[in-house]
Amino acid sequence: MEASAKPPTIHNCTSDGGWTIVLPRRGRQRSKATKVGVSEEKQEPWAPTDSQTDPSRETSMMQKMERCINRVGSSEFYSTMRCQIQTSLSDYVHRVLGSETKMEMVVYGIGSIESYEPPRLQLSLAILMRRDFSWIGNIEVYDPVLSLSESRVIESLGCSVMSVNEHGRREAQKPTMFFMPHCEAELYNNLLQANWKLNLLRNMVLFGNSFETYKEHASLCKNSRVNSMEHILSVRRFTTEFRIKTVSDDYYNAFHDSSWHFFSPVLETELQLSDS
Repeated sequence: MEASAKPPTIHNCTSDGGWTIVLPRRGRQRSKATKVGVSEEKQEPWAPTDSQTDPSRETSMMQKMERCINRVGSSEFYSTMRCQIQTSLSDYVHRVLGSETKMEMVVYGIGSIESYEPPRLQLSLAILMRRDFSWIGNIEVYDPVLSLSESRVIESLGCSVMSVNEHGRREAQKPTMFFMPHCEAELYNNLLQANWKLNLLRNMVLFGNSFETYKEHASLCKNSRVNSMEHILSVRRFTTEFRIKTVSDDYYNAFHDSSWHFFSPVLETELQLSDS
């Protein structure tokens, strides 16, 4: 099921002031996945392959991120996104929250914030949402390509970098937003497979590639490709999807074809897998 919201108005939404970011102390803060629903056999210890930090690289990355956060925060794209969350998504978000006051955010597959602008834009959006919405709690980030310097910069922004590779199989034992723009289909499928229970699916908010688009293209895929998307195709029976508006070309590469997804299965029979 897909819900399309009318274009939101933005005249009541304003951006806060600029950001000043301070480099962190040398101590590392690492997220422990075992306490939040990923069994030990489904995770692999992970650490950046490089062992040395470079202060000049970190300073350069921090400056890039500071500029990016300020640019996104003052953009029409973000004003539109924020108003969509405040209006069209509000009831769905609070339904996921239930009696909880916050949901954590898990960011998979962010990419290299040093080398490419789309990852910087995506991380900026996650940080801005946490700033502006009190119901968003801690942010955990993972991508196997992250360097030690990138990890330190991400931590200085108030996020934690996971010390294990969960392969996208975090169980939503409590309300959780999975922030996964432009990840591979297999990673979405892993996430859904790990949460293929009524109570877990209801605890999820997923921001990522449009599942409706996957459905549209499934008929063009080879059987092996469709099999790798079986949970994506099956979950659509009880999914409400809201597409976002990129508004300008500046944000197209980072967010095109992205949607919010909410899952509301009622019966166990709805969890039967299908390819349609």
